[in-house]
Amino acid sequence: MTKIPAIFKRISPFLPAIVLFCILLLGAYLRLYRIPEYMTFLGDEGRDMLVIKRMIVDHKFTLLGPTASVGGFFLGPIYYYFMLPFVWISGLNPAGAAVMVALFGVATIYMVYRLGRDVFGVGVGLVAAALYSLSPVVIAYSRSSWNPNLVPFFSTVLIWLMWRSVIKNERKLLFWVGVCLGVGLQLHYLFLFLFPVVGLWYLLYGRSSTWIRYYALGLAGFIVGYGPFLAFELRHGFPNTISIYNFLREGEGTGLVVATFWKNIADVSYRLFGRLVFRLPPPEQYVNISAMGQALWTTGTKFALYTSVALLGAFIIFPRRFVLYFKEKTAAYPQFRQSAVLFLLWLAVPVFLFGLYKKGIYDYYFGLFFALPFLLTALIIKSASMNTLGKVFATIAVTGLIYLNWEGRPFKFEPNNQLAQAKMIAAAAYEKAEGKPYNFALITGGNSDHAYRYFFEIWGNPPVTIENTDIDPERRSVTDQLIIICESAECKPLGHPLWEIAGFGRAEIIGEWHVSFVKIMKLVHYKGDDSL
Repeated sequence: MTKIPAIFKRISPFLPAIVLFCILLLGAYLRLYRIPEYMTFLGDEGRDMLVIKRMIVDHKFTLLGPTASVGGFFLGPIYYYFMLPFVWISGLNPAGAAVMVALFGVATIYMVYRLGRDVFGVGVGLVAAALYSLSPVVIAYSRSSWNPNLVPFFSTVLIWLMWRSVIKNERKLLFWVGVCLGVGLQLHYLFLFLFPVVGLWYLLYGRSSTWIRYYALGLAGFIVGYGPFLAFELRHGFPNTISIYNFLREGEGTGLVVATFWKNIADVSYRLFGRLVFRLPPPEQYVNISAMGQALWTTGTKFALYTSVALLGAFIIFPRRFVLYFKEKTAAYPQFRQSAVLFLLWLAVPVFLFGLYKKGIYDYYFGLFFALPFLLTALIIKSASMNTLGKVFATIAVTGLIYLNWEGRPFKFEPNNQLAQAKMIAAAAYEKAEGKPYNFALITGGNSDHAYRYFFEIWGNPPVTIENTDIDPERRSVTDQLIIICESAECKPLGHPLWEIAGFGRAEIIGEWHVSFVKIMKLVHYKGDDSL
């Protein structure tokens, strides 16, 4: 009997590390398990893979990234360079890029723990990391290759670096703050929402003249992080920078509209906790839930949101009451207050700026502060544990949230197998070309043809692109056959206005094949009725 306490005494110093390891292991499982079967692979993913293939095989490197979802301008190329080694190691398999995103997702779990531990203690770090690792929405954006999916990692690292640079007086970290800003801006332009957070933080706590040279270090870091895209902008006269400026100036997507401002703020604040922490269903599913279920979801989400804001306010006003309880090691009261200010800025500034955003706000936009609602929820749970009754509440809350989110894990349903399906359809269409030159078209309701073109290209016989007659007056880019993949329910290619079909000229169908959910057609030039 005496050996059991002795064993626990020996392992207790390592218990947080053991728990963290288990959390990371679970997070890795939820992000990597059967990833080729569940990953998204549509036109956008095919477009990115074409760029990477041309970098690896053809040595055609780029300083330009994918187009932004709004505004018609481009992002920086940094995401392609993150993809490159993983795609190369995987032998040009698109799953390699998805694995890269998943590994960044696991690293983000660790950064959530590290930020929570350093700021508010080991307990907060472990609870936040555990909840983050299980969130179905977070997992969904950690299992497919897409440039915004790396934003949560860099936003969390950014906040951690900002905290350490001030609280720990590690001012040289401003270089890496700048790097994170430069990289994040290349991943998604909504990373701009974090620039005011950085500015306000250092305006509050970095106004001393001794900080000036370190701000120069931060600027150098930004130039390094933004460097690949900055090189493109310098070379071409800043076309994307000008486009972004005009987009903001003309107010197409941003600006104060009183009717939507407060609505957006309320919606974003609510969804930030509801969708991420409480697995709030999307609107089309939410309406089918019972009134009792809706009431429970609404109450839990609003409680977490309002209590988080109240707690941060209490930490700022009454730091003495909380600091010794939250920190395993004694911390100065002003430092604890400053930490709460940083978290409040991280919450309030992006939410306010979303209020000025006039277009649709999607869940992945929250990557700017994916980690924040989990850290704040962990703070609530830690605060509740100050007495025995609170410990019971905290235990029930953590257990309930873990169960709720575990029930939303992505493996409860059969995989979509988009990658294998796209490859199978591409192989069937590729075979119809019989190794000869061909043109290609996709008739679809909203996809692009890059996913199929990627396989055509790596198999060695890519389709010939039909050029405009001004560029190709002799129509040499028009081949003797046109292969069409039709994803639409109704497929009538003859006379279709799509350029890849219209540019081919008058044609006739010589073959049709059903493959999976699509129809493949082979067209040749119309020869007319020889009997006439």
